[in-house]
Amino acid sequence: MDDETADAVALAGEQFPDAVDGGRVVFGFDGYVDRVREVVADRHDPEHYDRLDTLAAFGDRVNRSVEADSSLSFEWLQRGTRTGGHTSHLSRVFGTWGFDPVMIGMYGRPELDVFAEEFAEYERHTLGEPGYTDAVEFDDGKLMIMELGDTKELDWERLLETVDRETLADRLDGAALLGTGYWAETPDLPDVLDGLRDLWDELDDPPETVLVDPGDVRKLDRDRLRAGRDALGRLDDVARVVVSANRAETKLLAELFGDDVPEDADAATDAEAVADAVDAELVVSHGVDRSVVVGPSGTTGVAVPKVDEPELTTSSGDHFNAGLALALVEGMDPSAAVVVGNAVAGEFVRTGESPTFDAVRSFVERYGEKF
Repeated sequence: MDDETADAVALAGEQFPDAVDGGRVVFGFDGYVDRVREVVADRHDPEHYDRLDTLAAFGDRVNRSVEADSSLSFEWLQRGTRTGGHTSHLSRVFGTWGFDPVMIGMYGRPELDVFAEEFAEYERHTLGEPGYTDAVEFDDGKLMIMELGDTKELDWERLLETVDRETLADRLDGAALLGTGYWAETPDLPDVLDGLRDLWDELDDPPETVLVDPGDVRKLDRDRLRAGRDALGRLDDVARVVVSANRAETKLLAELFGDDVPEDADAATDAEAVADAVDAELVVSHGVDRSVVVGPSGTTGVAVPKVDEPELTTSSGDHFNAGLALALVEGMDPSAAVVVGNAVAGEFVRTGESPTFDAVRSFVERYGEKF
C-alpha cells in the first residue's frame, strides 16, 4: 500500500460517518435479468465436471479453434437468476443502507415478478421491457452476453410518456442523488440529460450529485459521443456530475476524447485525459488494481486490495459506484470516497452479497490489512 493510498485511507477513516440518515435516491433508466453462468472445462460423468476457471483459458480455446478453422462448442450451466443493471444493483445496496430508492427503468410491461418481488418495498416506474444478460464468471474476469431490451429506444419524450413531468420533478426534488446508467445501452441518454437539465430549474431542492456510468461506449457513434459529452457539461452547470467508468471504459473514453493519449498510458493519465475533455466535476476510473479520481483538487490514486478467489465479480463495478456515491452524498472528500467505493466492491466480491453499512465501515477501518 503506497503513501497516496495510505493518506486516502486515513482520510476515509476520519470522514466515514457513524450512521446515515437515509433519504430518497433516484436511479434510472435500465433494467436487466442476469443469468449467472459458469463454463464446463471437462465433464467426467453426469454429476461431476471441472469448471473452466479463467477467461484466459476460455480465450485460448477460442483462438485454437480459429487457428484450426474449426467450429467450437461450450457447455455452460446456469447458477442463478437475479435482477441486474444500474438501477437494480444500486437500489439494492442503498436500500440495504436505509435509503429510500426510487427506481425508474425497464422492468417489463406488465412488470415482471422478479422485479416486483425483490423491490416490493421501493417505488418503481417501469418504462418498458428489460434486457437479459448471460454473465459467465471466471476467476480473472467475466464474459457478459447481453440483449439490451428497450433501453436502446429511450429518450426524453418516451420517459415522460411513462413518468409524467410533474411526477419526475416531485421524485427528484429533495433527493440526495440521481444515478444513471448505462450510456452505452441508452444511445439517446444525451437527450434525457438535456431534459433533466431543463427540469432542474423547476426544482426547489434538486439532487446535488448526479452519477453517470458510461458503460462500454464503443457501441456509440462519434456524433452520439460528442452529444453526450456536451450534455454532461450542461448538466454539470447545475449539479455535481460524477462520471465513473471501469479501467477499460476509461481508456476507451481517453482514446476517443483525449489528445494523443499513449496506448500504454496508466489509469491516472487516461482519467486526466477524460477529465480534460468532459465538463464533469469528477472523473473516476475504477479497476482491479487501482482506482483514480480526478477533480478540482487534482488526481488521487488508491490501490485496491486483491482477493485471490472472488465469490462473485459481476456487478462489482456497480457496487463500487454505490460506495462512491454514498461517500459523496455524505460529504466525504473525493479521495476518501474512492476508498469507500473500493471497500464496497471489495466486500461484495469476497462474499457475493451487498454489504451492510457496518461491513463497509469494517472494511474501511481494516483496509490496510487487506493487502
